[in-house]
Amino acid sequence: MKEHYVSRLIKNEDLNHHGTLFAGRTAEWFVEACFIAAADLVKKPESIVCLNIHGLIFKSPVKKGEIIRIKTKVVCLGNTRIVVYGTIESEIGEIVPIEGFITFICVDEHGQKMPHGLCLDDCEDPEEMAVRERAKRLV
Repeated sequence: MKEHYVSRLIKNEDLNHHGTLFAGRTAEWFVEACFIAAADLVKKPESIVCLNIHGLIFKSPVKKGEIIRIKTKVVCLGNTRIVVYGTIESEIGEIVPIEGFITFICVDEHGQKMPHGLCLDDCEDPEEMAVRERAKRLV
């Protein structure tokens, strides 16, 4: 699947009381970046909504002035669901990468689930295949 990239500069307004990147801001950016991957696939962003954020684990602090890159791609499709895998890495500093999954569902104009009719492309990359297997086990 196609990868999407979003970069962010960490500024004062993004910091928590410890002077590091606020987890809430990180989650906001992560959801937005994952949404972009899902919306690009569906081509109708108004028909997808976020259902679940899975396993977003913050392994190291991110400081003011760092630039992070959020990399996302669709890794699992159900009848109505779209699971996107994302990683957050530093472009200039040294942080332990953050990773997680987000599940979106397709809905109609009344908010009811509807099939999206999409299929994943074939994959031969062992690393991506492992991520796809992890995504299949998400509830």
